[in-house]
Amino acid sequence: MRTLAVLFAAFLAVNAKVYFEEGFKDDSWQKTWVQSEHKGVEYGKFVHTAGKFYNDAEADKGLQTSQDARFYALSNKFTPFSNKDDTLVIQFSVKHEQNIDCGGGYLKVFDCSVDQKDLHGETPYLVMFGPDICGPGTKKVHVIFSYKGKNHLINKDIRCKDDVFTHFYTLVVRADNTYEVLIDNEKVESGSLEDDWDFLPPKKIKDPEAKKPEDWDDRATIADPDDTKPEDWDKPEHIPDPDATKPDDWDDEMDGEWEPPMIDNPEYKGEWKPKQIDNPAYKGVWVHPEIDNPEYEEDKSLYLREEVCAVGIDVWQVKSGTIFDNFMITNDLEEAKKVAASVKETQEGEKKVKDAQEAEERKKAEEEAAAEEAAKDDEDEDDEDDADNALPGEATELDDEGHDEL
Repeated sequence: MRTLAVLFAAFLAVNAKVYFEEGFKDDSWQKTWVQSEHKGVEYGKFVHTAGKFYNDAEADKGLQTSQDARFYALSNKFTPFSNKDDTLVIQFSVKHEQNIDCGGGYLKVFDCSVDQKDLHGETPYLVMFGPDICGPGTKKVHVIFSYKGKNHLINKDIRCKDDVFTHFYTLVVRADNTYEVLIDNEKVESGSLEDDWDFLPPKKIKDPEAKKPEDWDDRATIADPDDTKPEDWDKPEHIPDPDATKPDDWDDEMDGEWEPPMIDNPEYKGEWKPKQIDNPAYKGVWVHPEIDNPEYEEDKSLYLREEVCAVGIDVWQVKSGTIFDNFMITNDLEEAKKVAASVKETQEGEKKVKDAQEAEERKKAEEEAAAEEAAKDDEDEDDEDDADNALPGEATELDDEGHDEL
């Protein structure tokens, strides 16, 4: 058994492939990533930086959106591959250090037909994956697949991270038509491609020939036929206020006949209804019988992307500042997890630097406030000294304040 396990591990190692990886460690990204020049759109500029707070000033560098209220479109082509009979892993990191209010943080994967210079929001893609935030109502992870020319959104709600620190997003698509979504190496969703997307028509449909029998009684309870309304039931809903009296200044000729105001009747019982009893003829809820859908046809290749060739960032952001980094496309989930395992150390470093910066800012603000208060006190003391040193009958600035010259 040990020998088999070693051989299997060796087989996986040989067949493990990293098709694309980008960590933006230096300026060489400028030679491989292409900025869109789609007509009619003023695209925002990406800058190469680790941001305001980080764990490692060099290792944590990525591409950051730098201009508010802009579209961003940047892409990178690589050697095309197919995930036929194989696992597809798409992973990257996102850091919304600007505390984003509305904007995308997702990536798109394309085939080789993509025109990088003309990349825009309507450009066809294979996969769209990653976080999207807009106000308190939209904080989701998009998982969208293109299938037969149509984009299909996942039927589940996956919540994204909405803080200001780095997070890794990982999508795993397997050849058995199953998937997983991980955030920071923790599984947040999984299931079947067929069940969780509307790629295919339903397997079953309601039988169009079936109809509920006319004598089918689906009322669980009915009114008691022997129940009768009590003789003293009917009372008016409102009655004249017995404690009201006509005002002394009321003039019947001028004001008309006085009538007391109406109040709720404490004896009013509402509309009478007979009590409900179990329906002896009740047959239960009628269930419409289903039949096999003649339009349904199983597709065992829902997972398949025949030509994976490019990855891109194509987003809109109201408030800029998002850093994209650590792109990886592979068939090796364990390799992707090794890269994402650094996230906890990165987050701890970011929090440490951010806390120190905020502490320094508070200290500076307190010192400035104290300096302003001290300057104000000195000014008040100088005014008092001027008043004390003035000769008898000599006017001071304090005396002159608020008086017009004669």
